[in-house]
Amino acid sequence: MSTQLKPTDFGTPASHSDQQVTLEIDGQSVTVPEGTSVMRAALESGIDVPKLCASDNLEPFGSCRLCLVEVEGKRGYPASCTMPVAEGMEVRTQSDKLNELRRGVVELYLSDHPGQSVTPDGHGDDELLQLADQLGVTEVRYGRDGANHQDVEPDASNPYFRFDSSRCIVCSRCVRACNEVQGTFALTVDGRGFASMISAGTDSDDFLNSECVSCGACVQACPTEALLEKDVIELGMPERAVTTTCAYCGVGCSFQAEMKGDDVVRMVPYKEGKANHGHSCVKGRFAWGYTQHPDRITSPMIREKITDPWREVSWDEAYDFTVQRIRAISDEYGRAALGAITSSRCTNEETYLVQKLARAVFGTNNVDTCARVCHSPTGYGLKTTLGTSAGTQDFDSVEESDVMLVIGANPTDAHPVFASQMKRRLRAGARLIVADPRAIDLVRSAHVEADHHLQLKPGTNVPLINALAHTVLDEGLADEDFVRDRCEVDEYAEWRDFILRPENSPETVAEITGVSAADIRAAARLYATGGNAAIYYGLGVTEHSQGSTMVMGMANLAMCTGNIGRNGVGVNPLRGQNNVQGSCDMGSFPHELPGYRHISRQDVRDIYEKEWGVTLDTEPGLRIPNMIDAATGGTFKALYVQGEDILQSDPNIKHIAAGLSAMECVIVQDLFLNETASYAHVFLPGSSFLEKDGTFTNAERRINRVRKVQEPPAGKADWEITQDLAQKLGYPMHYNHPSEIMDEVARTTPTFQGVSFERLDQLGSIQWPCNEEYPEGTPVMHIGEFVRGKGKFMLTPYVATDERANRKFPLLLTTGRILSQYNVGAQTRRTENRVWHGEDWLELHPSDAETRGIRDGTLVAVASRMGETTLRAIVSERMMPGVVYTTFHFPETAANVITTEYSDWATECPEYKVTAVEVRPCNTMSEWQKRYLDDRENQQRIAEPETEKA
Repeated sequence: MSTQLKPTDFGTPASHSDQQVTLEIDGQSVTVPEGTSVMRAALESGIDVPKLCASDNLEPFGSCRLCLVEVEGKRGYPASCTMPVAEGMEVRTQSDKLNELRRGVVELYLSDHPGQSVTPDGHGDDELLQLADQLGVTEVRYGRDGANHQDVEPDASNPYFRFDSSRCIVCSRCVRACNEVQGTFALTVDGRGFASMISAGTDSDDFLNSECVSCGACVQACPTEALLEKDVIELGMPERAVTTTCAYCGVGCSFQAEMKGDDVVRMVPYKEGKANHGHSCVKGRFAWGYTQHPDRITSPMIREKITDPWREVSWDEAYDFTVQRIRAISDEYGRAALGAITSSRCTNEETYLVQKLARAVFGTNNVDTCARVCHSPTGYGLKTTLGTSAGTQDFDSVEESDVMLVIGANPTDAHPVFASQMKRRLRAGARLIVADPRAIDLVRSAHVEADHHLQLKPGTNVPLINALAHTVLDEGLADEDFVRDRCEVDEYAEWRDFILRPENSPETVAEITGVSAADIRAAARLYATGGNAAIYYGLGVTEHSQGSTMVMGMANLAMCTGNIGRNGVGVNPLRGQNNVQGSCDMGSFPHELPGYRHISRQDVRDIYEKEWGVTLDTEPGLRIPNMIDAATGGTFKALYVQGEDILQSDPNIKHIAAGLSAMECVIVQDLFLNETASYAHVFLPGSSFLEKDGTFTNAERRINRVRKVQEPPAGKADWEITQDLAQKLGYPMHYNHPSEIMDEVARTTPTFQGVSFERLDQLGSIQWPCNEEYPEGTPVMHIGEFVRGKGKFMLTPYVATDERANRKFPLLLTTGRILSQYNVGAQTRRTENRVWHGEDWLELHPSDAETRGIRDGTLVAVASRMGETTLRAIVSERMMPGVVYTTFHFPETAANVITTEYSDWATECPEYKVTAVEVRPCNTMSEWQKRYLDDRENQQRIAEPETEKA
């Protein structure tokens, strides 16, 4: 879908008043909601009003003096951006006097401005120069010889944009965007009068070393090219735009890919995007250059053994080699020896085809996805209690929240665009409870402070949630009417008796969690009595041995307080990857077909057997850990991996490596030679999000269109590769376009019944379920009744993990993400984001550092009972004593060589968040890392082409 390069900016935010006001603007009758500015009323009616300091995503400011109007009966020339409409008002936006005043203002601005665009394309992005043309300002009467700012050197410290104060008119749009939209408060206006300048607010006074998070809001807001992307300066202005969806986190931001010829010049957040409303983060806005990185593999490759160098081949030769191996393995070992892993970075359509390949072509339910290692407990826990395996609200629901309970999530780093929305609501008066072993930014940052930080010991989520529920029940704060009307009362009575036991009291739980009973009780009271209360959680909840138990515990708490089924409340998982929700929706689990319907159901199998023309296996297949175990046991021999890197992302790397090396055919389909490819026999070059059509589904169940803007370097989108492979294996898989795949999904999956590309293009996006009852989708789930009918309370006894700190390993390691990097880093490490975070670090509390002789920057060995790795230390009071923290974005660190194989009891989601370790200073990398890096270098060699050898 091509869209305007420069969407209309109405100058001030829209009013949502139900009252209408009629006025006259330039002789034209205009009716708008009460509270609308005169500027917006004019622009909505097609009447142009000049402006520089005004933008419709910022509050009115009234500093540039260009939007002056005349109002009948009023003296002077008021600013139209700050003047609200009134019934019967008569406004003139054009007159000789107004044009004279505007020209004078523009001349003053131009007297301290270079007078031309930094790009070679006319006036580029400079609205001041465009206004000068419109107003006929061809010369500056004041001259340019007086005091000015034209000799100030531009600040080019940020890798993605530069700040040139010689072009700045100090309109404060960038400052206000940083404050109002992003909520970082990194920019300010220093000085007064002529000395006024925009400052990044640090001693060094440059953007790179400031608190700026490079979200791009300031760049987007700037009207004069004072802040401008370096790519635009280098390549010139874009000529057209295509709307698509970001391929990073589960927020699912909509972007306009702005193009010049066949090249992307920049990614600009789309104002009409319903997940992001025109905002972005550093990854989506700027870190898309990996799609053109020289590391991209652009030809299929094969090798007989993993110790051989890779050999580039044609697509047909790669397919023939793959088919021969798959058939030989199937003939010798049976179809149970085959399996597939779908990608949470690929589209819904591509994921659907991979699980279809496994079931209809391989003949096995051995298919799984990366949600196994992140949010599989979400699916199990929410389906059991509420009836569906997904979050309950849309993101905008937070605007009506009075209390937010954030558990095991770090939104400012992992989901920054939604975090900005949360912070706006917090600044407006909502209150916050954070439960996390680490002091994340939301605990205290600019104009945001948590009412309660429940700094619990890793692994004690379940007793904490039980103690919160205990307080609610013990102090008579439960919503008994809601429970009686909406929930299964017998289960509630049983759960109530369980929760009120002494072992679940805050006084008892304080000894387990390290959080005082008083803090637990105060947080519970706030959640239960503070108004609309919403729970937001992340992998700090799910990646535990009791991940599923904890998800059910949060659902119990929400139900017993009536905080579900309306705006401002709910139980909301913050999904990590762009399409982890969609990969689950599409049937990527070994026990479920699309739409979370169990493989044992004859009525569901009938649908797919008719559609696919095959007989399906009735038994659930192997999960990823089971595949690896079976491989080491000699019974699992072939694995097709689409867009995942299990050797870096999954726990106990040594065991994963052993399983992969025991297989006879590992097929990796990806953009780069990732770590898993070190053990592959076939590499099929995939396509990035810019090179394909399809859909992603974000954390709020929102289905967004992905639109192709470039050709894939290897010539094929991922869905085409899977289809080709199916056909080579003799199965008639034929689609002309991904829209036909979605049509099949809609035919066979009730929750997607009303979804089509045409409908998505009409509505912009759709939140499932979408069907006859909800033709435009479902922003909020469980209104009136739960999907399962009555809400089901589940008992949540605390079972301590077997992983405990002891004398040998006295510290507990927990893991997470950082803003500038993403997941295993395959994409972000190949961008300038390395400037902010070029390696994984270990954070530890000053007391733990002091007893071990560790300072900032010290190289340390981190050892667990599973293995050892090395990385540099940061001494940080974010950590509680006895707990250390690291990210896992860099394969050189091999963080998962030390994580254990303990996992969630219901889903086998790994327990990444609790690993007993010891930390000591060292001066070299671990033996495992040395061997691992040597092996990788050997196994990823590419043979020279025959022509070059000759």
